[in-house]
Amino acid sequence: MTLSAVREYLDSFGLGDRIRIVAESSATVELAAAALGCEPKQIVKTLTFLVSGEPIMILCPGHVKIDNAKYKARFGEKARMIPAGEVGAFVGHEAGGVCPFAVKDGVKIFFDESLRENDRMYPAAGDDHSGVELNLSELTACARPDGWVDVCRKV
Repeated sequence: MTLSAVREYLDSFGLGDRIRIVAESSATVELAAAALGCEPKQIVKTLTFLVSGEPIMILCPGHVKIDNAKYKARFGEKARMIPAGEVGAFVGHEAGGVCPFAVKDGVKIFFDESLRENDRMYPAAGDDHSGVELNLSELTACARPDGWVDVCRKV
């Protein structure tokens, strides 16, 4: 999957024009916040894990991280992130541009409760030089999460 696939996907929701292409890298929370001109907590991290061998995504704001005890209580196993070099094969986007749009079939998407803190947020848009400005209802409509979880804590 690529930026063009994400743009096409978001166009189907009337939101493709919200994608912002930046000259600087947006591959990390800090870089994305600087490039997009927002606070790190407004950057949406899309973290990828394997649960019983199947890929899942957990979306959360940039100022939190996975709480291992909460994760294990929710998913029944220790958090195992997909290695960066394998993320694309599992979900359809390469590390640095992983987003919940235009992903491979079968990838489950979960929103962490901490996402509710922000009115405006910026997930990636399929590569490491992009972001898309959305509110929570728009993100929910486009990402179609499989559920809400409480598996993060503030850094």
